[in-house]
This record gives sequence, structure tokens and C-alpha cells, in this order.
Amino acid sequence: MELAQARKARTSPRPGGRILADALVAHGIDHVFAVPGESYLDVLEGLYAVRERLKLITCRFEAGAVDMAEAFAKLTGRPAAAMVTRGPGACHGAIGVHVARQDSTPLLLFIGQIPFSETDRESFQEIDYRAMFGPIAKWVTQIDDAKRIPEIVAHAYDVATRGRPGPVVIALSEEMQRDVVEVADLAPALVSRPHPDPAALATFRDLLARAQKPLAILGGSCWSEAARSAVREFLLQNDIPVAVSFRRQQLYDMTRANFVGDLGVGSDPALVAKLREADLILALGTRLSEAVTQGYTLFDLAGATPIVHVYPEAEEIGRVFRPKLGIVSDLDVFARALATLSPLTPRWGEWRAELRALREAASAVVDYPGKLNLARVLHELQAMLPPEAILTGDAGNFAGWVARFLNFSDHQRFIGPTNGAMGYGVPAAIAAKIAFPDRLVVGFVGDGGFLMTGQEIATAFHHGVAPIILVFNNQMYGTIRMHQEKAFPGHVSGTTLTNPDFAKFIEAFGGHGETVAATEDFAPAFRRAAASGRPAVIELVQDPEQITSRASLADLRAARSASFAHSAKRKPPARVYPKHSKAR
Repeated sequence: MELAQARKARTSPRPGGRILADALVAHGIDHVFAVPGESYLDVLEGLYAVRERLKLITCRFEAGAVDMAEAFAKLTGRPAAAMVTRGPGACHGAIGVHVARQDSTPLLLFIGQIPFSETDRESFQEIDYRAMFGPIAKWVTQIDDAKRIPEIVAHAYDVATRGRPGPVVIALSEEMQRDVVEVADLAPALVSRPHPDPAALATFRDLLARAQKPLAILGGSCWSEAARSAVREFLLQNDIPVAVSFRRQQLYDMTRANFVGDLGVGSDPALVAKLREADLILALGTRLSEAVTQGYTLFDLAGATPIVHVYPEAEEIGRVFRPKLGIVSDLDVFARALATLSPLTPRWGEWRAELRALREAASAVVDYPGKLNLARVLHELQAMLPPEAILTGDAGNFAGWVARFLNFSDHQRFIGPTNGAMGYGVPAAIAAKIAFPDRLVVGFVGDGGFLMTGQEIATAFHHGVAPIILVFNNQMYGTIRMHQEKAFPGHVSGTTLTNPDFAKFIEAFGGHGETVAATEDFAPAFRRAAASGRPAVIELVQDPEQITSRASLADLRAARSASFAHSAKRKPPARVYPKHSKAR
């Protein structure tokens, strides 16, 4: 009787906006991150009707809203939805779609659209979203018929979550949202995930048994807790050295003796050089992207170094590097399959120890000049973090300090934008605190990135969550300045910044603000921020001269001068012209 009544309720006449809200609920989506717009008023009304089952998070900027949805999915392993208005709203939100694409994160972005009767007239805020988002989304579509809402939302969910996860963009024509139709909701489909071929698993083990210097590289998004545990146990049992790919530190316990470092922008040069000796690469979940492979130079493209590439989508295997063995498998399924393989007797203990020694040397505190030593600050932060802390990062040179000097333990999580999108760190921290309100959340961001989306801290106040944001302030766009100094030493053009008082910024909202200019002041400031129970910002006043954890501005200029001097000694031979020609 109750089932029959429920079915009748789901097929009773409903406007399109309500059907969409019900479709999201039917697929387990319980958070929508949005900046409201008149182009989807009827959807907002539908969300109001399901407000007990789906929480609407009102954000202040579309890029922040989509970044929050992406971060929520990264941390929970299931997609959230983002909603933005047409035209400018969609353009702002495109940043988050690009993050989701390159970070392989499931995401549904809904865009309020013009009335479909006005299409191709360059109506107010009209954009062809298939053309705009086609290169960066897994699928782009538009709903013009309200009866198709359950079908299209169900397919969008499937596309976003299957194979290599990623973003799907759905435009919602204005009239369709108001149309009242009768249509049944659709439940999620139970589909078996791709399993590794038993023969491939045997070959995988045989290749590992013959190796002398193996290396595992972990990457990808949305690994479950069980999968991380299974992979960790396999790698520990076989004493295999492990590196994480760019900004994927959450995938492995960095305190373990077989963790050797991260591969990405700003990796330890000594580690990168040593890894060229590896004779077997176990690429588990990583695309082996440009950042991970140091500009596609770490391995030979033709396969001189044998690679076992495990990935959930066949099209990515062999896309750049030709593998010795490719295994198409869901990563969680593959992780469980590893437990069925009998352990080997490792012969690479010395190799693993050499790599681990490099990591320990690189992450040891360096005696930097100046009052604030970021290496010590991050070591002190590590000691104060609870076992289940969540940390989020932005893009920028400051992130190199975090990757080098902070070791994340097994149940701690770190997420950052592998596509290098500035402005990610603050929205991601807010989303993390919304997803896990009982866990300590710390966000890392540079002064440049903070003023791109730092206003989203208002969202934290509005929804009652309290992340702690560490702002690394060196008064410049640090990464660009670094490259500028390498190419044009001493020519500062466009990279210097004028900043507000970041502590007063958060205090204006009613939050907790601190400014730290000396190492010994950090730990007390962090404890006060954590104890405040309010959103907090701690500004870390960096020495602008120390441009990275490995180089100062003077170092970069000296290296460039030495390069010029070396080039001058190797003058090209004088050009000889034939007697019948004239020099021009």
C-alpha cells in the first residue's frame, strides 16, 4: 500500500523544477552548491520542497560554488551538484568544471538557460553550452522537455561516476522548468564495475617478481577507505616504494617507511633523478600526466621502462606512455584483487631504503634565514593535527612548502587542484567542513589565491562551519615571479601585490584573525584559532626573498647569470656566406 502511494506521488503532475529536485534526491545527491539566478527560479522552488532531504548551500561566487561541489565529491567519493545562472554565471563556474575534469572528480553542474524559443538570437546571456563545455566535460546536454528530466539526470549521474569520473554539464531551458507533466522518477542502476582479468593479475605479479627497482605511483580521485587500506597492505607486504602523484597526498600514509615522496610540480630533484633508475612502474589510478612525469620526460614513451598501468577507463591506458601491461579496472575492485596475490620475497630493500632516505632528508627542517621558518611551522602544525584532520590546498608556490614539510598520516586527508586553479583552497576547506563538520579542517592558500575566492568565507559563516585558513603572504604572485626571475632576472613586471590586513578581513565577518611573523608565534596562534570555534584566518608573513623551499630570488638570478656566462663561452661559429651572395 505504501509503495503504491509512493509511486503515485512520484508520477502525479509536477513542474519541471520539482521533478529535477526529486531526481537529485533519487540518486542520493544531498548537497547542492549554488549562486542563485532568475534563470532557474523554478528549480530553486523545487529544492525548497525537498529541503529536508537535500541541503542547498548558498555561495558568493560561481567559481567558489563549483569548487565546493568538486571538493565535496573528492572527499566523500560521491558527486554533489552545483547550480549557476546562465551566461556570466556559467563562465565563472567553468573553472570548477576544469578542476573536476583534470582531477577526475564526479560532478553535476546545472545551468539555468534562456527560453528555448529564443535560441540562436543571441538572447540575453545566451551561450551554446555544448560548444563551451564540450572540451572539458564528459558530457554536455540541455533539457527542453520536462518529461525527460529523470532520464537525463540518471544518465548524467552514470556518466559522471563511471569509468574515469568527471563533470557533466546540464543546461535547463527556462520554460521547461515550469512545465507540469506526469513522469516517474528513476532509481540508480546497479551496474557491475570493471574487474581485472585474472590472467592480467598473474602477469602483474610475474613482472613484479622479476623487478629489481620497482616503484608504485598512486593517483586518481575518489578511492574508498577500504581501497586505500588494501593497497597500503599490499605495498607494505611487498616493501614496494610508493610515490603519490601531484596533489594526491591523501592516497597514502606518508609516515610509512616505504613512502618516498610526491611527483609533481616542485618535486625533490634528487628523488626525480633517482627514479629514472626504476625498472618497473606500477601506475595505480594515475593518468601519468605532464606534472607527474616531469613534462613527459621521466619515462620513455615507447616503454623502455616497463609500466603496469591500472585505470578504470581503457582510453587513458597507453594514451602517452606505452605500457608493458594495461589493466582496465575499477580502482576499488583492483585494490581488493591485490589481496588475493601471494606476497613476494622482496629483493629491493636497499632500493626502497635509498628512496626513503631522500624523502626524509628533503622533509627535514632547513635553517632558513628570517624570522618565520615555514619548515618549522609545518612541522609544528603536523604535531598539532588530530588523526582525522582534513587539509585543503590552493595553487601556487607556497604549496611546495606543504608538500615538502608536512607528512599526512593514514586517516588524514589532503585535497588540492591538480589542474593548478588558483582560488580553490578556501572553497574546498568550506566544503570539507560542510561534509565533515566534526573534523578539523585547515586550508592552505597564498595571498594571490585568497583574494580570488576568499569572500567565500561568508559562506562558512552563513552555514555555521569553521575552517581555519592559513594565508601564505609573500606579496606577490609567487609562481609567476619565480618563472619571471628565471627568464628575466630582476625585471619585476606585473607580479607584485598589495594586500589587506588578512586578520582584520576575517574579523570584519566576526571570525578569528591572527598575524604570525615569527616561528615561535605560530603554534599559540593556531591553538587559539582552533579553540575559538569560529572561522579563522592566520596570516603567515613570509620573506619575499625565499621564493620557494629550495631557492631564493638571489639563487634564481645567479643561476640565470651563470647560464648566460656559459652560453657566452660557447660562441657559435662565424657565418660564412658564398662569394656570390651578400650578407644580410
